Amino acid sequence: MPKMPTAKDIVAYMESLRNDAQRTVLMGFFKTGPGEYGEGDEFLGLKVPQTREVVKAAGPDFPLGEVPELLMNRWHEVRLCGLLILVAKFERLATKRLENDAAAIRRRDEIVTMYLQYAERANNWDLVDLSVHKILGHWLLLPSMLGDKDYKVKILDELAASTCLWKQRMSIVCSWKTSQQGDPSWCLRYAEVHLHHPHDLMHKAVGWMLREMGKRCSMDLLRAFLRQHAHEMPRTTLRYAIEKMPERERKEWLS
Repeated sequence: MPKMPTAKDIVAYMESLRNDAQRTVLMGFFKTGPGEYGEGDEFLGLKVPQTREVVKAAGPDFPLGEVPELLMNRWHEVRLCGLLILVAKFERLATKRLENDAAAIRRRDEIVTMYLQYAERANNWDLVDLSVHKILGHWLLLPSMLGDKDYKVKILDELAASTCLWKQRMSIVCSWKTSQQGDPSWCLRYAEVHLHHPHDLMHKAVGWMLREMGKRCSMDLLRAFLRQHAHEMPRTTLRYAIEKMPERERKEWLS
């Protein structure tokens, strides 16, 4: 694989891998037709492991300043590559050793700021789901020079209140990481905010995050949330939320 020190190198290499048969499959799978949620999205036809290989080849020294060119690219896989480069950079700066390191905090904040600035470019569910918990979700748990917990809540509230479906999805899916680390508060807050969301993709995301919160934090907390809200939840949300429960209990909730 060639060395890829710039965004142009990455784009040229990824375009050289174009696979038209796979492209057609992906455009159907990600609902890119008129009126569908991914309307107009364009694919090269690459599989995710191919994109991950490009990220690896770009390496840790790939300049942060080159990433926006990838995020603004027309190709879905190139945008994913840009997002995964941000994930890799963030994760290297978020190890236990660097959690409280001032230089690492500043650089993490830069990555989060860029991620939020280009949030609308993560314009399909896979682009959100492969990146948001590892950047924004992790940042919620770490020291930041941008602001305290109230500031972080404000950032997520703004995403949740956006008219952009993908920003709304970010506000709940980022809680995957906070639940993994034993903090259920983010999931519970944004599950409630999005409980009556009209879109099926949000019904699935809310149910999925509630399930993860129950699994990682407390099934009793999940049951308490369901006792309060099961009667008003979309059926899909409820089904996803109770997926890990014993069959008898699942049937009780569904009835």
